[in-house]
Amino acid sequence: MKTEIIAAAPIQYFPLAQLYVSDMNPRQDADPEGIDLLADSLAMIGLIQNLSGTVDADGRVGIVAGGRRLRAIARAVERDPTVTKRHPELASVPVRIAPDEATARAWASAENAAREDLAPADEIRAYGRMKEAGADVSTIARSFGKTEAHVYRRLALAALPAPVLDALKAGQISLGMAKAFTVSQDEALTLQVLAEVMGRDLSEHQIKRALQPDAISGTDRRALFVGLDAYEAAGGRLIRDLFSDTTALHDADLLDRLFIEKLKEEAAKAGAVWKWAEVWTDSYIPYDTTKKMDRVYRVEGELTEEQTERYDELAELANGDVLDEAGQAELAELVAILDGDYTDAQRAVAGVFVYVGSDGRLCVTAPLVSPYDRAEAIEMQVLTGHAATRHGAASVEDAPKSPYSGALVEDMKAVRLAAIQTALLDKPEMIFDLLAFGMSLASGVSTHVFDLSPGRPNNCPSKPEGLEASERLTHAPAGHEAWSRPELRVDDLATAFRTFVAAGKKARNAALVEGVARTLPYGAGGTEFFGLIEADAGAGIRKVWTPTAENFFSRVSADYLDTLHLDLTGCDPQGNGFKAHKAQKKAEKAQCMERLFSDAEYQKAWKIDAEKKARIEAWTPDCF
Repeated sequence: MKTEIIAAAPIQYFPLAQLYVSDMNPRQDADPEGIDLLADSLAMIGLIQNLSGTVDADGRVGIVAGGRRLRAIARAVERDPTVTKRHPELASVPVRIAPDEATARAWASAENAAREDLAPADEIRAYGRMKEAGADVSTIARSFGKTEAHVYRRLALAALPAPVLDALKAGQISLGMAKAFTVSQDEALTLQVLAEVMGRDLSEHQIKRALQPDAISGTDRRALFVGLDAYEAAGGRLIRDLFSDTTALHDADLLDRLFIEKLKEEAAKAGAVWKWAEVWTDSYIPYDTTKKMDRVYRVEGELTEEQTERYDELAELANGDVLDEAGQAELAELVAILDGDYTDAQRAVAGVFVYVGSDGRLCVTAPLVSPYDRAEAIEMQVLTGHAATRHGAASVEDAPKSPYSGALVEDMKAVRLAAIQTALLDKPEMIFDLLAFGMSLASGVSTHVFDLSPGRPNNCPSKPEGLEASERLTHAPAGHEAWSRPELRVDDLATAFRTFVAAGKKARNAALVEGVARTLPYGAGGTEFFGLIEADAGAGIRKVWTPTAENFFSRVSADYLDTLHLDLTGCDPQGNGFKAHKAQKKAEKAQCMERLFSDAEYQKAWKIDAEKKARIEAWTPDCF
């Protein structure tokens, strides 16, 4: 097959009057309306692409490619001669001149076979200039022969900083990468990320993550539950991605507040029916939370003889798919009677957890009787038989209510884990022993000593004040951050590996110990085995953590603080000192307890001797 090479030729400028449509041009006819629209476009933004032609014997230029543009230029100048002042290229028109007739015919054939589209960057800028000049989307679409949807997407790119479009035109980023930059509202960050991604093959998702590091997806369960309209009405900022049909929310604190408020409203509705309704912020209720509770069930209803006969009739029709809408409603009512309902006695002693599932839908658990209400439930015969005895005889007595909230318990678990991991940093041989044990059949096939995904177990409480865990336990940045942070990237793995090995066994062991210690999850191997690790490592919560008003004392009840104060100081509960302490507000008590643990002068005022001081220094909450 013969391939015809179209030679490059210089561009020259000619007066409009010197140009005409050559007989070689395959497009001898043109739609007047289309020419008018193109003339409007040229009047707004000027000529973007040069014409192509050949010089005839009279010195005039016959246009072989670009006949529509030539007609539109003439129409634009005819309508408004001053247009040439705004766009000089409409008066002195750029034309690429063919070196010979064969080349001219080749250009004409190429124009006829497939008109060359504008480069994306030029197209984007052209649409943007037309929009700025007052053209609406439909006009732009007709002018360029594109769909309105296509124009909308290009206009979204027109607002990008010039360096992004320059990089697109230069081929340093792809069109898809350019689209990803539309989610940014921070030009400085945009240019920073642009400098990092130019010339690299990165996905749109990676670029968006770098541009919106704290963004929350519109499909996040909290966003689905709250609703984007409610979020926006409350002043929340969001960005809708025109290209991927996704939404990113940028006010995490506001979303959390709206989420909790709405969840509390739903819990209040449930609380009007049940003895208690507790808000649960996670997407599921852990088994450990409900394993000591007892579920109550509906009391099944009974149908009258007449209702039973009617039920059978309706069920038979339903099975034959011939039951009408009224019959379906009647059948549903009879089924509801059979399903039964909860009694007032059940509602008086049972409660529910209210939470939002991973799909953003409100969920309410089956009603449960807590250990604190078991005795009353048994007395009211809500719990009978096995349900009344399955927790043992002692369970009929009122169980003391835990003084610790779920969030505080989780924080204290994080503190305990940090303490154990800290101790393990100085026990490399124990790390190696545990690692080998956990990876061998000696520990069984279902034992997981370390979370070697590697995971990122939480060893930092939500209130980190007072925690002095080793910086070596700080989790490394997540993998997706590496591409946007040059200092985290290793381009030459071979050299990096040789350098690592050359550092010696001590450095290797230190890296292994740190990396493995960080992956120890809370409760590894079960409660007993986790305790063994804690003991053998010589871990101690108080070695790394000191209770303060913020991280602990303000998060328990005032009664708890009073009891703890009496226990640690051994003061007279009827004495003026303790009475004054007890009369304080909870916040003041919390501050006093912090001073009791850290202020020598305050300890002296409460006559804290060496024995009591040792008790204070060793004290930890019993919430594990």
